[in-house]
Amino acid sequence: MIAPTKHRFTVAEYYRMAETGVLRPDARVELLNGEIIDMSPIGPFHGGVTNYLTDAFSAAAKGRWKLSVQNPIRLNDHSEPQPDLALLRPAPDFYRRRHPEPDDVFLLIEVADSSLEQDREQKLPAYGRAGIPEMWIVNLNELTVEVYREPHFEGYASKAVLRAGEQARPTAFPDVNVDVGELLRR
Repeated sequence: MIAPTKHRFTVAEYYRMAETGVLRPDARVELLNGEIIDMSPIGPFHGGVTNYLTDAFSAAAKGRWKLSVQNPIRLNDHSEPQPDLALLRPAPDFYRRRHPEPDDVFLLIEVADSSLEQDREQKLPAYGRAGIPEMWIVNLNELTVEVYREPHFEGYASKAVLRAGEQARPTAFPDVNVDVGELLRR
């Protein structure tokens, strides 16, 4: 007897499903490891933290990166997740012809409450395998920022957990800091 296997969708198939109406235009989904994943609704605290980060990174950019908010990152032929924020290498066309890929990324940030398990167990390893140099999980449940660096085939070799009173700094831009207490103030 042959064991059943899952069908893994490609990015091309995923887009074709959207074009033909299999996926509704307003569907909040993303493709990860060949599976179509429903995204959690965004609550006020999640949205406010994302807005805070957007303002902080926009003000500090000075042309060094492009800030992408809740837009796709093409990891490979089977994964195109939509992190909450991404600091990207500047592109003259603002990524109009293609979605950013791992080599375009300085930092990805996932803001997590109900999505925490998915972000840690699915997205984090996928980002590491793809070679994303740094990834943060803003953990709204524990009011911490988890900083992951040194990507490898299973995820990341380095993890730091930052709390109120500490500063989060992207490796690529150490002059930029995010006050964890201010970020996660309710």
